[in-house]
Amino acid sequence: MNTKLVAVIALPLVLTLAACGDTWGERAVTGGGIGAGTGLAIGAVAGWPLLAPVLVGTAVGAGIGAATTPKQ
Repeated sequence: MNTKLVAVIALPLVLTLAACGDTWGERAVTGGGIGAGTGLAIGAVAGWPLLAPVLVGTAVGAGIGAATTPKQ
């Protein structure tokens, strides 16, 4: 139960990083942070060990953030 509470509190804090960054690197870092928070929340709610969902969420979020960098 404690893990679920931490995930519910952490998710909105991580989502405040959404849409931050104009460069490739900034978007990769913020996307990784959002992905980590999402992975943490999903892992906690599903009752999984938390490390794997956080790592996968970080990798996917960073990749999406870097891939969606606007052209200038």
